[in-house]
Amino acid sequence: MSNLLILIAYYFLILISILGYGLFFLEIFKKKISSTNLGYVGLFGIFVLLFYSYLSNFILAHSEIHNILLIILGLILSFLKLFKNFSSYKKEFILTILVFCLISSSLFLYKNHDDFPYYHFPYTYYLTQQSFYIGVGQFNHGFRTPSSIFYLNSLFYLPHAKYYLFHLGSIYILGFANIILLKKIDNFFSYLNLKKKKINVTNYLSLFSIIFINIFFYRIAEHGTDRSAQILIFLLIIELMIFINIKRIKSEDLFNLYLLAALIISLKAFYILYAVFFIPLLLFVKSKNQTYIQAISFLFINKFFSIFLLMLFFTLFTYFINTGCIIYPLNFTCFDNFNWGIAKEQVIRMNNHYELWSKAGLTPTSKVSNPSEYIQGFNWVKNWIDLYFFNKVSDFILGLIVTVFIVVIFFKKHLFKVKNKKINKFFYLIYIIIMILGVEWFYNHPALRYGGYCIIALLIFIPICLKLDISNVNYKYYIKSVIILLILTALVFNIRNINRIVKEINFYKYKPLQETFYNLDNNIFRIQKQMEGHISRYNKCLNSREDCSPEGQKVYMKYGKIIFNNRVND
Repeated sequence: MSNLLILIAYYFLILISILGYGLFFLEIFKKKISSTNLGYVGLFGIFVLLFYSYLSNFILAHSEIHNILLIILGLILSFLKLFKNFSSYKKEFILTILVFCLISSSLFLYKNHDDFPYYHFPYTYYLTQQSFYIGVGQFNHGFRTPSSIFYLNSLFYLPHAKYYLFHLGSIYILGFANIILLKKIDNFFSYLNLKKKKINVTNYLSLFSIIFINIFFYRIAEHGTDRSAQILIFLLIIELMIFINIKRIKSEDLFNLYLLAALIISLKAFYILYAVFFIPLLLFVKSKNQTYIQAISFLFINKFFSIFLLMLFFTLFTYFINTGCIIYPLNFTCFDNFNWGIAKEQVIRMNNHYELWSKAGLTPTSKVSNPSEYIQGFNWVKNWIDLYFFNKVSDFILGLIVTVFIVVIFFKKHLFKVKNKKINKFFYLIYIIIMILGVEWFYNHPALRYGGYCIIALLIFIPICLKLDISNVNYKYYIKSVIILLILTALVFNIRNINRIVKEINFYKYKPLQETFYNLDNNIFRIQKQMEGHISRYNKCLNSREDCSPEGQKVYMKYGKIIFNNRVND
């Protein structure tokens, strides 16, 4: 029972602390809080903590004492900024607590993500035990693709809970995204005062998105580093569609876009591909009677763009110091002249490995006999359809169709009452870009976790939302339908999680009340032990002044010091 109380107490204390950092630094940024709901305050608080986590790890480990002081400081900031003016935030705060209570069933899990013991936990734990090292990509293949979620979770290494809160980062992203989407659907409290308002495409897309992420991404153990990024991609597309509908633009309107883009790329660097959405952004700003120079200046020479640049720098720099590559495993971004770097031949081999896996050429039970030939062109398609499309992708698409069908049922009597409304031409451009990203996804890495979930869902949702946008839906009817759909979504989310917990109780003998924390085995600390061993040998070399550089050994550096080790990974 004590573990249960610790988990729940930290869950809400960290939440309030994150809000404190968000509110405090938004004020420094001179961003009007009144125009920012607590969902974005929370995401900005996460950004602040990520920025600090990357920066602080250069000089110190994220120990228990360090982290508890950081959380306490956030609580103080929250008291000064949130509770001191509580009347201004009362409804927002009630909504925030309600959302995080509704998703709290996802807190309890026995088995974490499949990659959790492989590199998610070891990397996060390494951040709590060691400060910055160059070349840690040599210890584990997973260390070559670090995610900001590891840096966030490393700040949750806290007294009594220890390392059993390393899954909270994904829950906070899901919770804050839910709050944002509730506000985008419509003010959650507007049903108390049903005024006639206009309903637009982003209201509908927000409704589809909140249903999707809570029903399809209900299991936190499956989030890893991929699903949190895809949740934020839904928000990015919605914010982009909102922006290109603004009549009079100002730089402050870019804040949400840059914040989301920064977090997405930090979670998974290959999402830098989504920078292609700057094209409709640039063309829209240019359409406001500006030259291209003025449009570029508006987009990129403002304080809000610095949010994106800072996170992009830390993300790419972390890849570089871990592997010698700007983005691993893209071999053309790798440098051969750094001692700690991964050899280009190995980078190419690992890139092919990832491609082979995503194209169903490599599974836990089988591997094709000719990998290099298999991944070329469309040689892989038939096998991919047999092993992956059926039943992974087909079941997913079927689930999407059922979701769309249920939502459309609520508005079916209004679908053919078309109003005279012109669709923004930039919406078509956004949709075309999503289609192009879909082609790139299918050709290079056709696994749902690598962007497939959000791409396929958006390709289905957006046309339906555009159709609903030109339908004459009564606002009062819309709100009542939304409330029913949200209640159903919350029920499905919790029923699925409760069912999962029951299965874990039966299969793993999980005891959520007595032994609340997720399961770990001793092998999970193997990489940290390897690192400590190498550091110990280096210190002995220094003390004895022996030659520590025999031929063929790998080189590691820490603040200009050189650590020599036997070859760790082949």
